[in-house]
Amino acid sequence: MTARPLSDHARLSINDATTKVQWTLEEEIAGYSALGVHGISIWRDKLAACGVAKAARMLAEHGMTVTGLCRGGMFPSDTAAGRQAAIDDNRRAIDDAATIGAACLVLVVGGLPQGSKDIGAARGMVHDGIAAVLEHARAARVPLAIEPLHPMYAADRACVNTMGQANDLCDALGPGLGIALDVYHVWWDPDLEREIARAGKERLLAFHICDWLVPTRDLLLDRGMMGDGVIDIPQIRGWAEEAGYDGFHEVEIFSSENWWKRPAEEVVAVCKERYLTAV
Repeated sequence: MTARPLSDHARLSINDATTKVQWTLEEEIAGYSALGVHGISIWRDKLAACGVAKAARMLAEHGMTVTGLCRGGMFPSDTAAGRQAAIDDNRRAIDDAATIGAACLVLVVGGLPQGSKDIGAARGMVHDGIAAVLEHARAARVPLAIEPLHPMYAADRACVNTMGQANDLCDALGPGLGIALDVYHVWWDPDLEREIARAGKERLLAFHICDWLVPTRDLLLDRGMMGDGVIDIPQIRGWAEEAGYDGFHEVEIFSSENWWKRPAEEVVAVCKERYLTAV
């Protein structure tokens, strides 16, 4: 199913990584709002630089919806102390997400501990880490959203790489846990349509958009603007909507050699244009 074309920007959100270099969080809140975008997802480094209380005030003043806080996770470690430090950090992130009214805390779960080749053990640490913070998240009313990352990141960033693996964790751990679907990471998966349907409305907590460029010059910092690559975004959006997703569509572009070198106003303008023509 290919989704119907979008006709307005009411459900457009911009992840502030998209203007990471150009603007501070304060400038992003004011700038996105002034340019007609009222959804934002925030990275924790920018939130810390602004201050959580100040950010919460500004977000309310500008009528912004916070579609996510990035990121929690990074659970695996080769020491018990390291695993506990990750749990403690995730609890702090949950508290910050609650303060700014974030729709979810996005979990980039972590890869292999230093020196390890045991990806199964790393995935076990992810299960245990999420389990250790889930009750805190439930009490704070902050859903946790596992973001499956492309397999090229399995060693260093996320050993959960498919929607199926994320769904299995949700099955195992229960309410309060869902999925952040990022088309950049999962577009290639032959089981994607089925696993989106399996996730359903309750688990689909976020929908991230950008494009996969051919060639991709950098594994982390060369994401494309929607419409510039090979991902059939309307088809994936259609599958998500058929499964019940009716939330924001969040543009998240890491682009050190292109979009981060352009004025933020231009980047937002192109996001708005491509949202209507390529999403």
